[in-house]
Amino acid sequence: MAYFDAASSAPLHPVARQALLASFDEGWADPARLYREGRRARVLLDAAREAAAEAVGCRPDELAFTSSGTRAVHTGIAGALAGRRRIGRHLIVSAVEHSSVLHSAELLEAAGGSATQVAVGRTGLVDPAAYGEALREDTALACLQSANHEVGTEQPVGAVAEVCREAGVPLLVDAAQSLGWGPVDGGWSLLTASAHKWGGPSGVGLLVVRKGVRFAAQGPVDERESGRAPGFENIPAIVAAAASLRAVRAEAAEEAVRLRELTDRIRARVPRLVSDVEVVGDPVRRLPGVVTFSCLYVDGEALLHELDREGFSVSSGSSCTSSTLTPSHVLRAMGVLSEGNVRVSLPLGAAEEDVERFLDVLPRAVTAVREKLGAPVSEAVVREADVLVVDSLGKRCPIPVIELAKVITDVPVGGLVRVLSDDEAARLDIPAWCEMRNQEYVGEEPADQGTAYLIRRAT
Repeated sequence: MAYFDAASSAPLHPVARQALLASFDEGWADPARLYREGRRARVLLDAAREAAAEAVGCRPDELAFTSSGTRAVHTGIAGALAGRRRIGRHLIVSAVEHSSVLHSAELLEAAGGSATQVAVGRTGLVDPAAYGEALREDTALACLQSANHEVGTEQPVGAVAEVCREAGVPLLVDAAQSLGWGPVDGGWSLLTASAHKWGGPSGVGLLVVRKGVRFAAQGPVDERESGRAPGFENIPAIVAAAASLRAVRAEAAEEAVRLRELTDRIRARVPRLVSDVEVVGDPVRRLPGVVTFSCLYVDGEALLHELDREGFSVSSGSSCTSSTLTPSHVLRAMGVLSEGNVRVSLPLGAAEEDVERFLDVLPRAVTAVREKLGAPVSEAVVREADVLVVDSLGKRCPIPVIELAKVITDVPVGGLVRVLSDDEAARLDIPAWCEMRNQEYVGEEPADQGTAYLIRRAT
């Protein structure tokens, strides 16, 4: 089985396993106690903090260990907003942030604050100037991920941090996806990360708050972790997290070159091997091991199951599953195709032969899924005057797009097709199909049921 989902959770690094097992014997006592066992635990905790701080590029007393990366984000945003409450209650985030950041923004708005989402381009990249335009007198905090979790695009953190610094606004950076590859450059104020993203154990997050940043921890606090992460520290997991971060950093430069070559190979060959494919994300500014593409006329969940049967563990940002009926917020913000979405994220040590085997398997997996979805559409098509109407109500993506593709040549050049759909994903996928197939997307209009999408045949 080839595991190609490291962006969700990386396999436990051998160094993490060794450190975890070794510290079970020495790190079980309360590090706040002065007796021998407590002092041993304190030594391990302090050493782990120093190692993690060195990797981040901060002072040890600026770094706290939390119970997860999500907890670090929630604590960091809440504490920074509370610390600057006299400035205001306005938060800036990008439209492609991790859900933990967006959920914090929703909570702020529900409590009477305000949040601005900065748009991204088609590659998922933010424009630093857009952050400058979003700044207000009452802006308390800005957030930006260092690299995107779905498409791998690396963000211009340094430039955005400079824009925020000039305005006196702290910037929180979610570095979950990139910290294993290197420190985050730029004048950021707060930083969060998650150990299981770089091969450490799950249940360990990092929260860094630079000296001088106004911060007021929310909720009940105690004396542990500077009051920012109450509760008994999981010292064996923390030691393993710090040890694995140091280990992956030692391999990062060489491994980045190797994985980038493998993902470049996937990016170049998938469009040649599979028809109607859109490779998404920035082609240059991206993480070494991540490549994401979307396939027309494919159900994302079905394709993932097909690849799983062939021995590949991959993930998807697609909305086209039985459990989620709205497009991935990242793909929606980028304006790219969401159906049949596949994210390949290679772990350290990923084998070249596994990548070649994946490229061999993918075309027939896509073909198999497309054949299963190739239902006849004659009963769903009617004519209203000079407009061909496709009734796709009650059908999940990619069926509405498949039915559109089958009838577009039934109207003359300049003629219109009207697709009726009540699937939210169609709002993204139909315009994306038009761009890929050189057809004109006219727009949408209300319908008795769902939404009507108008497409004019251009070729």
